[in-house]
Amino acid sequence: MDRADGTIIPPDTWWLTDAAAQKLCRAIEAGGHKIYFVGGCVRDALLGRFGGDVDLSTDALPEQVITLASAAGLKSVPTGIAHGTVTVVADGTPFEITTFRRDVETDGRRAVVAFSDNITDDARRRDFTMNALYADVQGRLIDPLEGLPDLLARRVVFIEDASARIREDYLRILRYFRFSALFTAPDQGYDPEVLAAISANIDGLETLSADRIGLEIRKLLAAPDPAPTLAVMRQIGVLPAILPASDDRWISVLVHMETLAGVQPDWICRLAGLGGEDVVSRMRLSRADASALEKIRGAALGSQKIAEIAYRHSGHIAEQALVLRAALTETQPDPLGLETIKSATEAQFPIRATDLMPQFTGPALGARLALLEQRWIDSSFTLSRDALLATP
Repeated sequence: MDRADGTIIPPDTWWLTDAAAQKLCRAIEAGGHKIYFVGGCVRDALLGRFGGDVDLSTDALPEQVITLASAAGLKSVPTGIAHGTVTVVADGTPFEITTFRRDVETDGRRAVVAFSDNITDDARRRDFTMNALYADVQGRLIDPLEGLPDLLARRVVFIEDASARIREDYLRILRYFRFSALFTAPDQGYDPEVLAAISANIDGLETLSADRIGLEIRKLLAAPDPAPTLAVMRQIGVLPAILPASDDRWISVLVHMETLAGVQPDWICRLAGLGGEDVVSRMRLSRADASALEKIRGAALGSQKIAEIAYRHSGHIAEQALVLRAALTETQPDPLGLETIKSATEAQFPIRATDLMPQFTGPALGARLALLEQRWIDSSFTLSRDALLATP
């Protein structure tokens, strides 16, 4: 077992001070077993990024985890016991604990695993060296595959042979690009041998479910600037394989417009800018996400003023339409756009149906309300109630 030269996790990392997490770890250690925080939570803590899920890994078998947790008064749920995963609830917080594993057989989507008592076996079945980092209960780093230097250099490096790791699970192609967009410095470029391995295995993406693809693309598009990564994905054929007819050339412009306008990025808006065929089904978007995608796209491509979009939909939809419209027309967003949007979302139409009755009833009443509301919107919400009622 390799400790990374005494490297420790920042002591203010929440899972090192969390009473529930520590109680759980003590329960497993009480049985003479080892337990470690692993993967993304360790990686992110070393980079000063906090939050997200916490995963734990142990040399205890699933049945032993359940027994030890029960002895400590903790509830266990065998959420993935066939694959070695038990969810233990400590003080109301669920934690996933997985027994060390080694792959026996893989088919590009799922693996047959065997349990192991060796942390290096467990590390070798992971995807990238930056994700094969472990930390004990005191926060001391364990680095079986020497991934810490790659992490600190912001290099996304496959564990051992890239082609072999990809063939174990083709989703790792998309994970590689997602982590590259999040962590790799723009001036580092991409390893030609890794890109060649990805290019040789692109057909494997066809075996992946839309749910898995959609989740990865969503996380990729949420990166601070996914444009350089998307460009590489297009150049080697990954992007057209998962989103045919998509066009990434607008994304860098969109990111720039977000910055100029002071608008918080939204992966759905970026997806609208990316486009493609059958996006909703290919990414298995939820109804809410599909609706937001259609609203942002329609608002950006339509002729409604930003203020009306904000009033009729929401401030968020208007903000995203503002920057997407600016990107697609390659014109700077209105510097007063956010103020206009805020005012529009707070505007209250001064006319009520009862104000027009009994002169108007039924469909005529609805039509009159719609007419007056549109005139009020066109006046930038300035026409008064009396002025509207006096409209011929």
